[in-house]
Amino acid sequence: MTTSLENLMRKTRKENRAALIAYLPAGFPSQKGSRKALEVLAHAGVDAIEIGFPYSDPVMDGPIIQAAAEISLKSGTGAKDVFDTLNFVHELGLACVVMTYWNPIEKYGPQKFASEIARRGGSGVITPDLTIEESLGWSAATDAAQINRIYVVAPSTTDERLKAVVERCSGFVYAASLMGVTGGRTSVSSQAKDLVERIRSISQLPVAVGLGVSSRIQAREIAGYADGVIVGSAFIKVLLEAQNEEVGLAQLRELAEELVAGVREGR
Repeated sequence: MTTSLENLMRKTRKENRAALIAYLPAGFPSQKGSRKALEVLAHAGVDAIEIGFPYSDPVMDGPIIQAAAEISLKSGTGAKDVFDTLNFVHELGLACVVMTYWNPIEKYGPQKFASEIARRGGSGVITPDLTIEESLGWSAATDAAQINRIYVVAPSTTDERLKAVVERCSGFVYAASLMGVTGGRTSVSSQAKDLVERIRSISQLPVAVGLGVSSRIQAREIAGYADGVIVGSAFIKVLLEAQNEEVGLAQLRELAEELVAGVREGR
């Protein structure tokens, strides 16, 4: 059995292009607003969605995603809302994964969490703070549920460590473009391309690059060498700073269309 994410990555490879993967936290900018925003992204041509599980102590997230998570948590967003949002994206026809820190999975129960991801049409889970050494139970749960297990690697990852982590990934490998937290940058670090090349030398898995992508030019650059371009903070920033929801959704559509165009221009 293959997941929707795996099918998408095969499709984009055949089309000789990268996939644009958008990140939004569940329940942001509001419960209803979240669904409106996801519909906008789908209609703009985004290929896949990462649903963020809002968390109170996000070690990898910069101030923009932290602000969005705080808004979501204050509205009472919990596991049920995350899974409902995942199912909503699946029904929109997009490949979808959840990005979450380990604590919510442990609290919910790894087997139950993985099973719910599969039941709701999700392809897998990105776990930025989970090490492979602590993944025995999670590996068994994801294997049983037949969902993708996606780890994050960074430019500082040693060759030996990189091989060990990549061997345990499926769906794609999440390559962090730089050291540090999420957030838009004016340029993408040259370390990103080097990291993708290192992964490609040891694995046939697709590689998606995230952290710092905020413009059409950056999306085009990364799409020239990676299989996926992940954008989160740039989308969230538009919604955070908009004077009202209607304006925010219009600006979100505009940015998404620009980034879709950039990704398509990459090759």
